[in-house]
Amino acid sequence: MTHLTQSLIFPSSPVPLNSKFYIERPPIEEQAYNAICKPGNVLRIRAPKKMGKSSLVSRIIAYAQGIEYKTVNIDFQQADQSVFANLNKFLRWFCANVSLQLKVENILDDFWDEDIGSKVSCTVYFEEYLLAQFDTPIVLVLNEVNILFEHLDIAQDFLPMLRYWHEQAQQIEIFEQLRCVVVYSTEIYIKLNINQSPFNVGLQIQLPEFNEEQILQLAHKYGLNWKGKNEPKQLMAMVGGHPYLVHLAIYFLSQQDISLERLLLEAPTHAGIYSDHLRSLWEILLQNSELSSAFKNILIDKNNVELEALIAYKLDSLGLVKFNFNECRYSRELYRIYFQKGIERTELDYQYRLEELEKDNQKLKNLVNIDSLTQIYNRRYFDQYLNAEWQRMAREESPLSLILLDVDCFKLYNDTYGHQAGDNCLQKVALTVRNCLKYPTHIIARYGGEEFAVILPQTDNKDAYSVAEKISNKIKFLAIKHINSKVKLGIVTVSIGVSCTVPNYKENPSILVRAADEAIYQSKAQGRDRITISPFLNFNSSK
Repeated sequence: MTHLTQSLIFPSSPVPLNSKFYIERPPIEEQAYNAICKPGNVLRIRAPKKMGKSSLVSRIIAYAQGIEYKTVNIDFQQADQSVFANLNKFLRWFCANVSLQLKVENILDDFWDEDIGSKVSCTVYFEEYLLAQFDTPIVLVLNEVNILFEHLDIAQDFLPMLRYWHEQAQQIEIFEQLRCVVVYSTEIYIKLNINQSPFNVGLQIQLPEFNEEQILQLAHKYGLNWKGKNEPKQLMAMVGGHPYLVHLAIYFLSQQDISLERLLLEAPTHAGIYSDHLRSLWEILLQNSELSSAFKNILIDKNNVELEALIAYKLDSLGLVKFNFNECRYSRELYRIYFQKGIERTELDYQYRLEELEKDNQKLKNLVNIDSLTQIYNRRYFDQYLNAEWQRMAREESPLSLILLDVDCFKLYNDTYGHQAGDNCLQKVALTVRNCLKYPTHIIARYGGEEFAVILPQTDNKDAYSVAEKISNKIKFLAIKHINSKVKLGIVTVSIGVSCTVPNYKENPSILVRAADEAIYQSKAQGRDRITISPFLNFNSSK
């Protein structure tokens, strides 16, 4: 299991090409590969976020390159906002990027003619120059096209141009070389007054959810033996076969830090592993009272509900519902429990006003609570949060742990490499520590110049030590060179102090800070690059 854990990647981004954790969903891969082999074809991949679009696209590109096609991957997320100022500027940016990726000279000015317009100029540039440079097909991937839908004046010209190119392939041989792959997230439909896709050209691939066999495959790749057991059914009963939700659960289960029973119990709560995903959907509903009201009716009614076509289409684009002929039902138990609880707490329109106010307040709080260099919490917020968690843990009679860590010989690092390198070092350390924390209630703050603090509610001394050990190892894994460090490794290391207690109302959290501070002093006195547990505050729930 140790070797497996070291090779794991948190499932928040596309699955790498060489990763064993990619699960094929036949027949979509073969359909996609066949589609780009057809002259002049357009392939559309549309789905809600986190359904695996990017992972599939990377494999389409690799397949195309494997059969010696030229490939271009235009991601509209990379475009500056100024690019969308007008159609002419956008199309010139588009052509320039295609030229760059094809490694041909950018000679836009030779083809651009204001009299015939930017759309015609763009078409001529492709037909007479870009496509003419090669005798092999060119696969043009247009990623995050949903961003274009936020600039309708541009989308209303650009998408018909793509349609025109597709149609020209039936008549003009040079356009047969162009194979377009159009990729977009369907959440954008919420902002559009439509009940169908805004671009219906070519072959559309619908990304299916995982079936039970595919979930078993993924679990096996993570070292979980679920064959013949009930775990896949239990997981599917909560999240269905949603690729991201399934992958995230199996990832956490493979760490052996949480049981499936506890994971499923916490899943539809703010403390669960899906909290960010659920909050993003909640935010969308809060901003659209018509959608929230319709979804509320679906949750309340035990039978399938027939909705107006546009509303049903938008809820489907979010992945919140599934169709049964003309009727809808919530798509997974996770959503039913989470959103039903939210509705029971307050009416959605009232909650929307609170959320908007909270956003404004959060912006103000960030100005005073976030450290500008490291973008983690500052000392002011640390003091507030520690006091609040002390009171909460006192009520719950649960342990509260504190980790203090200090970058070893940091003054020598600054003297050797300069203050800019020192700032970069602190930023890397802060990010590394933050990535070691699993739960939303676990936070990191900048405690002093090169000193950081980690607050761990509901965590005893043993688990806090495990977190501290992980932090120490991950920072050493960065291998930031420090030739003048008094630690013989020659890299940046940290000294760590850990304290833990079950709070009570008679004392205040300063005792936890003092204990951790004394422990970190011992770590430094004993040669640095080590972890010391307070001999006074070291509560262990297993004892």
